Parts: sequence; C-alpha cells; structure tokens
Amino acid sequence: MVDLKTLWLGRTLPSPIILGASPLSHDVDQIVEAVKAGAGAVVMYSLFEEQVINEQMAAHHFIDSRVDTNAEASGFLPDIDVFSLGAEPYLKQLQLLRDRVQVPVIASLNGTSPGGWTDYARACEARGADAIELNLYDVVTSLDENAKHVEDRQLAVVEAVAHTVDIPITVKLSPFYTSVPAFVKRVHNAGAEGVTLFNRFYQPDVDLETLGVDRRLTLSTSRELPLRLHALAVLSPHTPMSLACTGGVHSGNDAAKALLCGADVIQLTSVLLERGPAYVGTVIKELHDWLAQTGYVSSDEARGVLAMGTAPDAHVWERLNYIRLLDGWRSRPGAR
Repeated sequence: MVDLKTLWLGRTLPSPIILGASPLSHDVDQIVEAVKAGAGAVVMYSLFEEQVINEQMAAHHFIDSRVDTNAEASGFLPDIDVFSLGAEPYLKQLQLLRDRVQVPVIASLNGTSPGGWTDYARACEARGADAIELNLYDVVTSLDENAKHVEDRQLAVVEAVAHTVDIPITVKLSPFYTSVPAFVKRVHNAGAEGVTLFNRFYQPDVDLETLGVDRRLTLSTSRELPLRLHALAVLSPHTPMSLACTGGVHSGNDAAKALLCGADVIQLTSVLLERGPAYVGTVIKELHDWLAQTGYVSSDEARGVLAMGTAPDAHVWERLNYIRLLDGWRSRPGAR
C-alpha cells in the first residue's frame, strides 16, 4: 500500500491530487463528489476585482438614477455595503464549501489594486479560507512599462497580502518571467509560502469568418505539461516553498511526472471539466498503481527524484539538452 499523504502550505493532505480553480467550485455537490473520490484540497474559482467593481458600479448607477425621482424615494432604497455587493456571493460559497468538506479550501484572488487584494484576502480569511492563492496576471499593453515595474508591482501586492492575513499564501505565476527562479525567490522573500506553476491565460483567437475575436475557452492537454515539469525540476531543489503543478495533468502518469520533478501537489482542472469530478479517483488510482509498480512506498519517496541536481544527468534540464535534442532530430532516418 502506497502512502499518498503530502505536505502543502503547512497542511498534511491525504493525497497530492487536488482541485484547481475552476467553475466546478460553483457547485458544492460536485466538490463533495471530488473530495469523496480522494481530492486532498480544493482551490475555489477566482474572485476577479474588476467583476466586483463592475457590479458595484451597476448597482450604484441603478440607485442613483432613482434617487431624485421622488422626494421620498431614498427612504425605500436599500442600504448597500459597497464591499459586500460584489464579493458576498463568493464569500458565501466559500463558507458553504468549508461546511461540506473536510479538506482545506483555498480562496483564489485575481486583483488589480493593492487595496482590493488585501480587502478580499482579509474577508476570505474571516470566512474560513485555509489559504489564499494569488493570481498574478498582468496584461501589459504599454510600451513604457518595463518588466521591472511589473514585477515590483506584483511583489508589492504579495507583500501587502502576506502582512494582512495569517493564513498561508501561494502565488500562481505565469511562465513568462525572464527568470522564473529569481522571481520565485523574491516571491518567497515577500512572504508567500508556495507557488503554483503555471497560470493558463486568456488567449483569444481570430475568427476569419466574422473578422472578430473568438473568445472560447480551450481546455488544456497533456502537451502543456513539459513546461511545468521543467520549472518544477529547476525550482524544487532550491526553494523551501510548497510547489503546485497546474495545467496539463490529465492522468495518473502525468501526475507521477510532476511528482518526480518536485511537485508537492498536482491541481486538476480541465480533465475534471471534461470527465466530471469523480475522475479524481481514477487519477489517484493510476498514480498509486504506478508508484507501487515502480517500488515506491510513498509519494514523498518519489518526489523530486528527477529534479535538477538529483537526476542522474542534470544537463537534461539545461540549455545543452536543447542542442542534443536538435542533433537527435537531425539524425533520425528520413530527417532532412
């Protein structure tokens, strides 16, 4: 029997397979089903600051447009708590999940302003969140905003939230930093206890029929996993932070690869949207069976076996391997 327990953000989880942020967490019954199937923790869908602000502005516009229609109209209008107006449904869902499942529930925040991040983080902590996942997602369109400015702004957010709440913070990153290892080190120094690798961004396509923008969501595939594996293998020997892999894990074998490269937990999202929450159990069984067949007695024993500095040939994770890969392609029969 393989022991699948893992330590993540200071908590011991029954399994390294957890639910990533997705629309599934809108449905409490589906989350309960996933936890029964073995999910070790749940990351909620993201609370976007812009969405909260838009709802607040719409409500205020509705009220303001009616205030002067009658001398007594204001007496019939409801009192509005500006913060609760947009965030309250999210906080209620957080409480519902905490009441229904016995595993950690992590709030997911995607903000734009330092004040918004800290306000929502404080509210999530008060409603029972076990940790917070901060999504650092910037769409830079200005020619005058350089990388240092963007990174410094993001780190200021991490530091502000870390000083606001007592629960652990993990930061969900993109793969597009010039030096992911260096930025992860700065994230740790700012007060975060974990990183999640990597965020999948909104990537609109062009519709040639309508000459418009196609905004349909495309789910991940296992082909996206190698980018995560490389980052995990490079980071895991050098950082004390908890590491989560997200994006491209669709099977127990995919999860095993992430584990071997140093992941503490593996987040499932797209595969559960395709196959349903109970598929968590299939992934866990496949991972368990692979570990058992390979001779591992626990997930901890397998973790990081192929990480940089531990793998028999550390060069597989370095630039030199790119040259070897190209040479190998050219030497294939029929290659030109």
